[in-house]
Amino acid sequence: MRIRIVDAFTDRPFAGNPAGVLLLDAFPGDDRLQNIALEVNHAETAFAHPLPAGGEADWALRWFTPAAEVDLCGHATLATAHVLHSTGVHEGPVRFATRSGVLVATPAEDGSITLDFPTAPLTPVTLPDGVTEALGAEPLSAHDTGPHVGDLLVELPDEKSVHALRPDHRALGAHSRRGVIATARAENPALGYDFVSRCFFPNIGIDEDPVTGSAHTALAPFWAERLGRTTLTGLQASPRAGRVRTELRGERTLLGGRAVTVIEGELLA
Repeated sequence: MRIRIVDAFTDRPFAGNPAGVLLLDAFPGDDRLQNIALEVNHAETAFAHPLPAGGEADWALRWFTPAAEVDLCGHATLATAHVLHSTGVHEGPVRFATRSGVLVATPAEDGSITLDFPTAPLTPVTLPDGVTEALGAEPLSAHDTGPHVGDLLVELPDEKSVHALRPDHRALGAHSRRGVIATARAENPALGYDFVSRCFFPNIGIDEDPVTGSAHTALAPFWAERLGRTTLTGLQASPRAGRVRTELRGERTLLGGRAVTVIEGELLA
């Protein structure tokens, strides 16, 4: 069983968000999938197997953190599509059957990949008691991001506030199903990004996620409304950092980026 570690939403190794990728003949039991993800110990490990020709999807795809299976993951989907294309296993757009419906990954000639994901529904909510103290910053607004993303999205006053966050991760876990997305408008869009974010997911075993594709299905509509444009670029300002191109298309959001395979080996257990 081949296993690869792929850095997603980056064009260079040791940046972006690393994901484990395993291409299988069929899914083994859930306990085995969870144990492998725990052993890999990255934010997500993706497991995929081919589906019969002629159906609505080409591959079945599941994602596991070290602690749980999740409904939606952008960077591990990008990593899986990168492996399929870079190894010649699949050519052209690939359709994945997932918990969040059929997701399509389309490669471009320049090596980038565009993901077609469902747009997260945003609902304004009253800021829960304790969030300000847990974050260490005073949000301007708060939104629920719907069932598949499952985060509390909070807007901070400026980019510096996002970079400066040193949250109490355990305290944050009480305020959403998965975690908290903190975001602000870019201080200098000339640097090539329109908004900045950081993502904290203590409830699924990830204190801070390096680059989160699924979060950008909520960030895209949030900032498109405020900036008056449907095509934007987000910088996720984790220590590894990465950029996600977003294009809002109503109920769908396109997420664009690159990926780099950094490790390839064999699972022996």
